[in-house]
Order: sequence, then structure tokens, then C-alpha cells
Amino acid sequence: MLECQGLTLHYGGSQILYGIDLVARAGQVTCIMGTNGVGKTSLMKALAGTHPRTAGTVRLDGEELGKLPAQGMAKKGLAYVPQGRMIFPLLTVRENLETGFALLPRAERRVPDEIYDLFPVLKDMGHRRGGDLSGGQQQQLAIARAMITRPKVLLLDEPTEGIQPNIIQQIGRVIELLKARGDMAVVLVEQYFDFAYGLADAFCVLKRGQVTLHGTRAELDRDTLRQSVSV
Repeated sequence: MLECQGLTLHYGGSQILYGIDLVARAGQVTCIMGTNGVGKTSLMKALAGTHPRTAGTVRLDGEELGKLPAQGMAKKGLAYVPQGRMIFPLLTVRENLETGFALLPRAERRVPDEIYDLFPVLKDMGHRRGGDLSGGQQQQLAIARAMITRPKVLLLDEPTEGIQPNIIQQIGRVIELLKARGDMAVVLVEQYFDFAYGLADAFCVLKRGQVTLHGTRAELDRDTLRQSVSV
């Protein structure tokens, strides 16, 4: 569903990504792995349009997207949950969810029951401010807000970072359910190896801004994969 070829990214005069090729298919989780500072978040920002890529192409369902800004990429069907969650702390949970309405036709601007089925805590806390939620609850809110836009591709950057174990398990179950629907591609940046390995169908390992290892779970040996992402 999502394909990038030769994606290159600079920050000022520094080159961060070198010709990245990546495919993420509907009904699958593609995991981007690597140690700190190798370009994982930069790749997500380039895909989401929050930082313009220097070169390369990105296609969604075969359509070349060009160098669209973040809002344009979101309208095409890419939803981005950034590292650190970036919810609006002074807005209520309900208001945070409703910020996704801007990408929807007026007739579809509602919070689907599925959101509250996946994240029951958000229904109970609808009138609480986002900044008053725990880190795990904020992460659930950030994922739910992204899903409001009915994306074709869900980009998740370190969703387990700083989250308590029971919420990590719940987020894992949500990703499994989204994968099982078969109509969405999930691209996951994750350093928690067991969490990533348990969910992913395909892996892409980065080192110094380049792909050093890629393949499906069947193609890659677990120990080799773990060693490739170890410091």
C-alpha cells in the first residue's frame, strides 16, 4: 500500500537518510528498527510530510504523492503518531479526538464507536484535559486521534516509550486488531525488541541512515535480527 524509493533527507547541511527503500502492505505491520540516532524518526517525519525529503518518491496505492506537506499527506491517508505523543494538553480528550475532524467530510465528523471499543478509558475520561492523563492514557489518545482520520497507513513512532506494561499489552492488542482488519498498513518504529518481533510481519533495520537489513519474519532469523539492532 505504501512504497518509498530512494528516500533521502537532509537537516541543513547534514545528510540523515541515504536512499531508503521501503514497502508497507495493508494488513501487515512493518517495523523500522535500529539503535538511537540512526534516522528512524527522521524517516517517519519524511513519510508523514513533517520534514520535506530531499529526494526519492513516495507512493500510496500506486499514486505518487510528491513532496506534500503534512496536511496533504494526511489527506491522502497517512496518519502519524509522533514520538512524545504531542496531544493538546489544555483540550479535553473529546476535543483532542475532534481535531481529526478537519480531514473528514462534514457528514462523517463523529467519533466512531470502534474508537471507544479499542480504548474504553477514553470514553470514561472524555471531559478530562489531555494534560491530566497518564503517559499511557495519552498514548492511547494519540493513536485514537490518528484513527479518527480513517487512515490507509498508520505511522507509529515508539508507542511503548515510557509506558507501563499493561498499557503496552493493550496497545499491542490494538495493533493486532488493526492488522487483522486487512485495510490498513502499520509502520512501527520500536526499540522494545520482543514487542516489535511479536507484532511485525516485515522488518527494516537502519544504521547511519541506511538500510542494512530487511525482510519478512520468515526470511530473517530472530537472533540475527536482534544482533543487528543491538548497540
